[in-house]
Amino acid sequence: MEGMAGQKSSLTWAVNIAAFLLVLLWTIPTLGLLVSSFRDRDQILTSGWWQSFSAQEATGFVRTGTGDDAVQQDGQYVIEGTVLSEGQSLIGWGTRAREPAAFQPGDTTEIEDGWQLTVAADGTYRLTSPTPFEMRRGERIFVTTGAPARLTTENYNRVLTAEGLGRAFMNTLTVTIPATVIPILIAAFAAYALAWMEFPGRAILTAAVVGLLVVPLQVALIPLLRLHNELGIGKGYLGIWLAHTGFGLPLAVYLLRNYMVGLPREVIESARVDGATEFQIFRKIILPLSFPALASFAIFQFLWVWNDLLVATVFLGNTREQLVMTGVLRELMGSKGGEWEILATSAFISIAVPLVVFFAMQKYLVRGLLAGSVKGG
Repeated sequence: MEGMAGQKSSLTWAVNIAAFLLVLLWTIPTLGLLVSSFRDRDQILTSGWWQSFSAQEATGFVRTGTGDDAVQQDGQYVIEGTVLSEGQSLIGWGTRAREPAAFQPGDTTEIEDGWQLTVAADGTYRLTSPTPFEMRRGERIFVTTGAPARLTTENYNRVLTAEGLGRAFMNTLTVTIPATVIPILIAAFAAYALAWMEFPGRAILTAAVVGLLVVPLQVALIPLLRLHNELGIGKGYLGIWLAHTGFGLPLAVYLLRNYMVGLPREVIESARVDGATEFQIFRKIILPLSFPALASFAIFQFLWVWNDLLVATVFLGNTREQLVMTGVLRELMGSKGGEWEILATSAFISIAVPLVVFFAMQKYLVRGLLAGSVKGG
């Protein structure tokens, strides 16, 4: 008994550590997406998300005015302006791209014969020459600037309205919740029957369930869609619920049946002796004891349906009103490939709900893993 207790304790620690590492590996990039979703494109391109709460340093250049902008002051031709935008501070400046911080604020340098350039700490520059400026394009001033951390919710306003992700979010929820609940309900009844009820052909049905696990869903897509059209179901929510139910049932039945077989036989036999019906045994004994396994499969099914694109494209459609979140993300990747703030915001919204579900059901997943490991041992 002591050896068994010690083995169970060490197994519990191993599973908990594995679950913690899995959550950590998932949480870090998700945190990066969350922070990036509140940043603008310039911040994303110039610094990492872990630098979001510190002053941002960036390099660039501005052009001075041309000869037409010069004014005469004390016998000198002068062009004045500023190199800073609102909220920026000047760290350094230069006249060459390779040395954007060659000079400190307030320094003066000669860029051509007689041309003197000064950039003050407040970002104002002063270009002077004893002769008229003969240039059609202004001189480039390279600057290294700093800006305070700035977060915005504009990305969410744009993604949820203009980009159509709000509608796709509701479509995905409408698909995912029934497509998770329906196969669990059916699989629980089927698993109980295969595990504890005696009837002819039970072994054949169990073997058929195992065989269906290796059938690629791509093989069934077109025949199933033709069947839906012949039955009048067509493309819609009912069709995709039935498709996800059919694709998820073999794994659900297999997992739940193997779990229920390991439940104490004495408890079930005692309930039968006391006159309990099969449904009462299923509802009052099997379901409460099998909750970790049910929750574990619910996580897997929810994540699979939530992240699905292929089945949704075939059985739901590609119109703007029918697209799920993965469909919108596919379009954004094609049309908004350079707008990283939009992609980061969309990706975080897509992953946020599965992350919440995983955290909420994590303890039941760990219990299911522990129970399966103990039975397997």
